[in-house]
Amino acid sequence: MSAPLPSALRARFQKYIEEGSSGRAAALRLKLSPATGARWARQVRTKGHAEPPPQGPPHGKGKLAPHQAFLEELIAQDPDIPLFELRDALAEAEGVRVHHSSIANLLSRLGFTYKKSHWSRPSAAVPR
Repeated sequence: MSAPLPSALRARFQKYIEEGSSGRAAALRLKLSPATGARWARQVRTKGHAEPPPQGPPHGKGKLAPHQAFLEELIAQDPDIPLFELRDALAEAEGVRVHHSSIANLLSRLGFTYKKSHWSRPSAAVPR
């Protein structure tokens, strides 16, 4: 996805809309496409500004966040447990079906690393 157009251009566009120009007319003055002008004009009317919306997926905790304690408990019981067994245990106990890479991503965000034979947290990450 490309970067949004500059805020200065959007501010000039908003000024033209507030002065009474249509979206198409303001877009033509700024050498933008009519579709962009119509979209930005609608945004100015509804939100009061022409700033770009945030890009990328919405930030959240994900599907596995409520099951974090369960996964940590399983790893504490058996540090040698493979991802596939974690996935199967989660599906059996909690009824949540996810890909094993999703579990690996969660454990990585929590600071767990897989070193040679077991899951562990770095010593700096363990609270004392």
